[in-house]
Amino acid sequence: PKQQQPDNTSSLPDKVTFAEHIAPIIYNNCTVCHRPGESGPFNLLTYADVVKNANKIKFVTATRFMPPWPADPGYTHFIGERTLSQQQIDLIQKWVEQGKLLGDTGKMPAVPVFYTGSSFGKPDLVIKLQKPVFLKGNGTDNFLMIKYPYQIPRDTFVRFIEFVPHQRKLVHHVNGHLVSYNEKRKFEYFKGESVLPDVQSNFKSFFEKMKLGYSDGNKDFPPMIPNTVYYLPGYVPPVYPNNIGGYLFKKNGVFLLKNIHYGPATKDVYDSSYINVFYAKSPPVRPIRETQLGTFGISPIEPELIIPANEVKTFHTQWTCNQDISILSVNPHMHLLGKTFLAYALTPQGDTIRLVKIKRWDFRWQYYYTFKLMLKIPAGSTIHVYGTFDNTNKNPFNPFSPPRTISQGQGNESMQTTEEMFQFIFTYLPYQVGDENISLERK
Repeated sequence: PKQQQPDNTSSLPDKVTFAEHIAPIIYNNCTVCHRPGESGPFNLLTYADVVKNANKIKFVTATRFMPPWPADPGYTHFIGERTLSQQQIDLIQKWVEQGKLLGDTGKMPAVPVFYTGSSFGKPDLVIKLQKPVFLKGNGTDNFLMIKYPYQIPRDTFVRFIEFVPHQRKLVHHVNGHLVSYNEKRKFEYFKGESVLPDVQSNFKSFFEKMKLGYSDGNKDFPPMIPNTVYYLPGYVPPVYPNNIGGYLFKKNGVFLLKNIHYGPATKDVYDSSYINVFYAKSPPVRPIRETQLGTFGISPIEPELIIPANEVKTFHTQWTCNQDISILSVNPHMHLLGKTFLAYALTPQGDTIRLVKIKRWDFRWQYYYTFKLMLKIPAGSTIHVYGTFDNTNKNPFNPFSPPRTISQGQGNESMQTTEEMFQFIFTYLPYQVGDENISLERK
């Protein structure tokens, strides 16, 4: 006989009210995105907001579609998890079924206050586009190079950088570098083109058109720190303790988005995405390192990333580290055919160190998952990554009907939304004794 599931409804209060039971759930898990200017399609700030959308909330929480947190909390825990307990889901169900009662407003928590235009509060510096980016509504992907020049009074240490997309539904990914100028040299980086199509060949000519080099006759290029600006759907930059990571921000510089990918637009629009900069209280002591396995990474994908039509297929990539490292954050990445994702490390002694597991991949939510404590990976350990892709008509996100063979492609082609990628990106430090006891919680 089928084993009965335990009945948790008996532990619920007789009368569920918004003020006492539902508001805390909404404010702690939903309002951060469901507020003006953010990704949520409607606001969840007031009792009236929640009542208006109560049936939607009941459905998406019961199916665990919301709040979005793809990583399996039964496998690994991370900072900032937004997952509801079964009791919280049952409370929402009962509240709706009882008629969405308001309750004693004296017991209602205050509506959370957020800074408009950032997930972290007021930035020290906001760097805006020189002019809005025009995106034609012709249904095609756009790959652009964009420069964000800035000038500040003095050289400053920066703790972290936040890219804020304006056209959230179109911005797919951003990879940006920081170009720094020697103030004793001649440069004209505020002049020249600010937006150009990204063509992988002949970067030199684009840099000249953007006037990113020195203008004193010498051929050398200003120093560039790679991957200082990053974005994927759902991505929020990790913020580590003050002595970990960060950059020296020269008083004259440019953020160069060497690749920003806009998904297909159905109507003509302008994008005015911007960059928030948060200063550090002290110089960084331990610079962060980042690497990636799989597509464009340090390890091959086996077999080659080709997904035949009407097939569900699993791929694997692996890498063995030659020194003790401390992992800070992990970022799985696939496109529309992604189905499941699993990454773990296997030590030389045969022990398994869990990294991340996603049982139901969702292209729309791709986080940089930060561990609560640094995670030591001993030298000689092998990181294994498995990705399963569903290229059948049962995949509702499949971009083609009927399905067609999908591959990784080359250069920009592999970045098309309708092409595929299989990456495991992670940030780490060379291990120091006691790292596994250092909290990465934001303070």
